[in-house]
Amino acid sequence: MCGIIGIVGHDSVSTRLYDGLTLLQHRGQDAAGIATCHDGRLIMRKGAGLVRDVFKATDIQRLEGRMGIAHVRYPTAGTSGHAEAQPFYVNSPYGIVMGHNGNLTNADVLQRELFESDLRHINTRSDSEVLLNVFAHELQDLKPSTHLTADMIFATVAAVHRRCRGAYAVIGMIVGRGVFTFRDPLGIRPAVIGQRVTDAGTEYAVASESVALAGLGFSLLRDVAPGEAVFIDMEGKLHTEQCAQNPTLSPCIFEYVYLARPDSIIDNISVYKSRLRMGETLARRILKERPDHDIDVVIPIPDTSRTSALEVAFNLGVKYREGFIKNRYIGRTFIMPGQQLRRKSVRQKLSPIDLEFNGKNVMLVDDSIVRGTTSGQIVQMARDAGAKKVYMASAAPPVRYPNVYGIDMPAADELIAHEKSAEEIEKLIGADWLVYQSIEDLIEAVRYDKHPIDQFETSCFTGDYITGDVDKDYLVALEQLRSDYAKRLQNTADDLIVL
Repeated sequence: MCGIIGIVGHDSVSTRLYDGLTLLQHRGQDAAGIATCHDGRLIMRKGAGLVRDVFKATDIQRLEGRMGIAHVRYPTAGTSGHAEAQPFYVNSPYGIVMGHNGNLTNADVLQRELFESDLRHINTRSDSEVLLNVFAHELQDLKPSTHLTADMIFATVAAVHRRCRGAYAVIGMIVGRGVFTFRDPLGIRPAVIGQRVTDAGTEYAVASESVALAGLGFSLLRDVAPGEAVFIDMEGKLHTEQCAQNPTLSPCIFEYVYLARPDSIIDNISVYKSRLRMGETLARRILKERPDHDIDVVIPIPDTSRTSALEVAFNLGVKYREGFIKNRYIGRTFIMPGQQLRRKSVRQKLSPIDLEFNGKNVMLVDDSIVRGTTSGQIVQMARDAGAKKVYMASAAPPVRYPNVYGIDMPAADELIAHEKSAEEIEKLIGADWLVYQSIEDLIEAVRYDKHPIDQFETSCFTGDYITGDVDKDYLVALEQLRSDYAKRLQNTADDLIVL
């Protein structure tokens, strides 16, 4: 999970790219980068940390140009830190800079091909650098002339689709030519197009979520279709083409559960409304499993679960209360790299309001339960605040399987629900009882009214990997590479740049 944004405008775009990254900060807190183009020259600034920490006012002033791209990184592939901050750059052909959201499931195969056949060197462990070099090689293979056309971009993207597997929503810029974006043939990761009409003409932007467009004054045109490529040239003209064979819209359902902001619209579905409906279906399940419940109050675990918890309380006919105060200066614990850091952050992040717990039977509602460590601590915090009984409900089904499409769930043994029943999890987190959403109800809540989505990517709940290239050997290799333990070993070398 990362955030991408690109703009082609009629005046300087650096401030707007910075603001856009701030609106997408929830998608990645590890690193940030902005690249712009001015008078045929690439200007780039990137680094480790939050957007506000990476960029100073002088950086924004130096990032001249009326087109640019930007990226916030959440580390799944590779390591954390400055060396793998995006965008990445190659100077041939033309000069291309690129960032992406997702994960290539055949990155190792591609890297070997790039080295042995394409004669290209990959300097990091990031699959984004692999994707950039695949794109650059395929464009170079077209024997491009000085005049770059949209058709050349589309032919290149078609070749990328033929070679790459996995999930990818890409933002890129070709120096002096324009900005492009494309989405994998299954549309697993989101991307949207927006426009802004000015006195000087129409400006275009592409981003991971519509919230970034709205915050910059762009109106949402539509989603980038699965397999589609979009090219905005220097004259501000928008070119689009379907570049994949048999594309199938299969968005990641976890975007609606947790990843996206509630005020975003993804694939024409309101994230906010989908979470409301998750609360409705979850309340139905609670009533089915516990018709004689004695819940006094429903309390959300902030922030993502608030919308669902409100509907749970309403449909159960009990009070809804805010029982935890969140420290706004601690990041989202789920996307923090490393179990130790997540564990340390929970009590720094949340403080209970004792009077909302004291002497009551409390239903805690969370958006999902992934590793379970934070859930156990929160249940104990509720008991310490005086709750008589502590129940828990998850707006998502049990997360039982690794995610290989860009979410940090790589190791099965780090998932509390892997090969465990709800009753076993209930005991592990210390709850009096636990209720999970069903996968059928989750899909119903998101799809709603027969929305024309062919299928959802639900692998972390079902173990079904829709790209068809993920087997046991792949998952074992991924676990060895990306588990919390492996990351601790890798990150000891974060500050080294190996040439």
